[in-house]
Amino acid sequence: MKRIKVGVFGAGGKMGAEVVHAVQSADDMELVAGVDIGDDREDASGADVVVDFTHPDAVMDNIEWCLSRGIHMVIGTTGFTSERLEATRKLCEENHGVGVVLASNFSIGALLMMSFAEQAARFYPSVEIIELHHPNKADAPSGTSVTTARRIAAARSAAEMGEVPDATVHDDGARGAVVDGIHIHGVRLQGLVAHQEVLLGALGETLTIRHDSFERTSFMPGVLAGVRHVVDNPGVTEGIESLIGL
Repeated sequence: MKRIKVGVFGAGGKMGAEVVHAVQSADDMELVAGVDIGDDREDASGADVVVDFTHPDAVMDNIEWCLSRGIHMVIGTTGFTSERLEATRKLCEENHGVGVVLASNFSIGALLMMSFAEQAARFYPSVEIIELHHPNKADAPSGTSVTTARRIAAARSAAEMGEVPDATVHDDGARGAVVDGIHIHGVRLQGLVAHQEVLLGALGETLTIRHDSFERTSFMPGVLAGVRHVVDNPGVTEGIESLIGL
């Protein structure tokens, strides 16, 4: 069996270190490089796939570096805008045969949480999202909460739900960010890893859908599934739902 050669960008971070351990423990993979800030990326030039858990300020340069060398990527770094996504698609087209798996969350439970919220969204007039993470997270709102909001908004639009009811006149920031009409509230607190609640409400009842990642190991099955997928699937794959049968 040919083993997949994997490099890890952001190997010195908590997520990157967990990816390094997961790759080393996988029978069908071989770790060829762990690269962090200040290290030479050329150490990963022999990789088939690079897993990137770095920083929104660094990820686009990493993508260009990898794809121009024919190296596939699995990217968990968040902060992706539609412009960045389009730029990544263009780079894949320019470097034919190279693939990128791009996901806001690699946890199976988080993916199920988003799917359940999308299903519930068409039944409840009110919906808000609370995302809770450790204080070292660079972006807010989180990529997972933004993805969730967009999926909820699309489901509401298809069901012709209209706008979420909200009579707030004076805000001063307390109502959080708004993504496609859905309010997102971000919490940054020591002791947390990655958590999200979707709160839905109708007359006389509420529904809360919550997911908690207490350890970063929860993301590793999804990351490894992305590594196995990307070597045979050029272009951009958004999310890992299709990889796990969702």
